[in-house]
Amino acid sequence: MPEMIVETPEEVIAFLKAQHDLIEDMFDQVLLASDPQAREKPFIELRQLLAVHETAEEMFVHPRARREVESGDAIVDSLLQEEHSAKEQLSKIESLDITSEEFIDELTKLREAVLAHAEHEELEEFEKLQSDMNAEELKRLGTAVKLAEAIAPTRPHAGVESAKLNFAVGPFASMLDRARDLIKQAVS
Repeated sequence: MPEMIVETPEEVIAFLKAQHDLIEDMFDQVLLASDPQAREKPFIELRQLLAVHETAEEMFVHPRARREVESGDAIVDSLLQEEHSAKEQLSKIESLDITSEEFIDELTKLREAVLAHAEHEELEEFEKLQSDMNAEELKRLGTAVKLAEAIAPTRPHAGVESAKLNFAVGPFASMLDRARDLIKQAVS
């Protein structure tokens, strides 16, 4: 898998917002590819970034928001529903012919949902975390998120949206996903 971790900045909110920007750019790269065959590599990279990004948020950011933010449970529950839906959409898209119009249509719908989700996170969760945590805490949380992304599954796993499930199932899913990725590269 290509290096998908945004190397800057160190504090968690700026890091995740930078990834949101990167995700938007990657959607555009896939959707605007001049040759339908040229969509495959950027789509795989997008899928991987979405998977590791959401896993890290589910493992560290959302649990912290539940503890630190007023109405944190309601905010996180809503975000987790969006993430579950996006994972299901992404799994469906993976089974489509990448050169088809249906692929473009479904990926466009996913893009809209993911960007709306990112906006919800930034306004409802990130701003509140940023105001409730000091700079050192934000930096430590950024480190935890980066480490989680380094070992996270590279494919969507709908139904694994809690920190507990990500810690229990994540390492096994990650190992299987990374093996599938290597096998697919070897036969391509």
